[in-house]
Amino acid sequence: MQWLIGLLVNTLLLIPAWPAKLLTFAGLASAWILGVLVWGVFGWQGYCVILVYFALGTLVTKLGFARKVALGIAEKRGGMRGPENVWGSALTASVCALGFLLLPNPAWQLAYTASLATKLSDTTASEVGKAYGKRTFLITTLRPVPPGTEGAVSLEGTLAGVLGSLVLALVGLAVGFVHPMGVLWCLVAAFVATTCESLIGATLQEQGFLTNETVNIINTAIGALVAAALGLLAQ
Repeated sequence: MQWLIGLLVNTLLLIPAWPAKLLTFAGLASAWILGVLVWGVFGWQGYCVILVYFALGTLVTKLGFARKVALGIAEKRGGMRGPENVWGSALTASVCALGFLLLPNPAWQLAYTASLATKLSDTTASEVGKAYGKRTFLITTLRPVPPGTEGAVSLEGTLAGVLGSLVLALVGLAVGFVHPMGVLWCLVAAFVATTCESLIGATLQEQGFLTNETVNIINTAIGALVAAALGLLAQ
């Protein structure tokens, strides 16, 4: 029954999603598959977590959009997300769902929440930094660089990123996916992972060895693994 509800809910959501132009057609198809998987495995609780992630991620992408366009650092397609964005952001979450399906354990739920908290932290830090960052530094050298530079960090973006991960971790707590200490594990995991992401962006991605989507997968995987490890060690 849970899988049927997932099919119905995600199919109905296609009706308002397409006119809203938040996703390309291929992006919508990918989001539908992802949504059915999440609802089928995690139910409405897990679906709430990823829905909040998507809503907030879309919102922060629109912040200061005119300025980002003027600087040439805005998201392509006017902020519309394609399949590469969907799976780059949520492939780790999908693996957590499949892992829970095969071997049910609360550690998968913590890892799932942490992976999305990590990606929201990364998106929020990047978008707020590009829109409102007063001073932007390259994480490897701490020299000033223009907003939007791979591996660049700012105080405004960093604080916004921490807030983003906190919001999603609290959603996980509200739906029973993480316990109170799990919120802390998500925060720590997101901070560690986004710092690693900035280092990778300033080095391997900047040199053309990795795509942005690949870096996102690595980023969310680190967040999930760190949170799961902390949760298991605390038991």
